[in-house]
Amino acid sequence: MHVEYWDLYNGNREKIGKLQKRGDYHEKGTYNLVVNVWIVNSKNEVLLTQRHPQKKLWGGFWECSVSGGVLAGEDSLQGALREAEEEIGIILSPENAVLLDSIKREYNFRDSYLFFKDIPIEDLTLQQEEVINAKWATKQEYDDMCSQGLLAPPVQNFWELYSSV
Repeated sequence: MHVEYWDLYNGNREKIGKLQKRGDYHEKGTYNLVVNVWIVNSKNEVLLTQRHPQKKLWGGFWECSVSGGVLAGEDSLQGALREAEEEIGIILSPENAVLLDSIKREYNFRDSYLFFKDIPIEDLTLQQEEVINAKWATKQEYDDMCSQGLLAPPVQNFWELYSSV
C-alpha cells in the first residue's frame, strides 16, 4: 500500500508548508482537510455506503456516499472527486458540485459536497478495503437508520444540510 500525505493548515485554513503522513497525529492547532460526498438521485434518495468493519473510525457503520482525506496538493473538491472514483468507481463532474457546508473540527476542516446523479447500485465498483456495501435510501429510511444507530454519528445531519440547498 502506498503512503498518503496531507497538507497541514493553520486555524484560518491557510497552508503552513508542512505535510502529515496519513495515520500520524498532528499537533494541536494544525488541521488537514477531509471531505464528505453526498449523492442524491432523481427519486430524492441519498446514496449511502457501509464502511469496512476494519476501518479505524466507525467501522461497519453506514455513512455518506464517500468520504476521506484530501491528499497533499489537492483542494477539497479535487479530493471529493478522487474519493468518489476510488471508493465507488463513479466519476463526478466538478461543475455539478454543491458545497453544503464547511466546518472546522478539532483536527480538520470538513467540506461536504452534494452531487445529483442517477447511478444503479450494480454500476458501482466498491473499493473493498474501504466500502463493503451501498444502497439508496429515502429520507424515512435514513432517519430509521439514524434512530437504529446504523449511521456514523458525524453524518447524521444530511437532511438538515440538504434542506438548506
